[in-house]
Amino acid sequence: MNQIINMVMRIVMRKMLNKGIDAGFNKAASIGRNRKPQPQLDDYGNQPDGPTQQEVRAARRAKRQNKQGAAQAKQAMKVARRVGKL
Repeated sequence: MNQIINMVMRIVMRKMLNKGIDAGFNKAASIGRNRKPQPQLDDYGNQPDGPTQQEVRAARRAKRQNKQGAAQAKQAMKVARRVGKL
């Protein structure tokens, strides 16, 4: 009886393992088919039609300053609420 149970369990586990492997290979194959073409780069590694490195840095700097301004405004609102409670 024990041998029959073991045999059935091996069959079930083998089928489950093979299905998982097949699903993984299918997913990997579909990722390769749906890839977008990589943009062309100039001699310096920049995209000719994309933003320059200086523009990217300026955008990051502006974003960082906006976050700092938002944090200051949030802190000012907390102080105003505390003062209002007194």
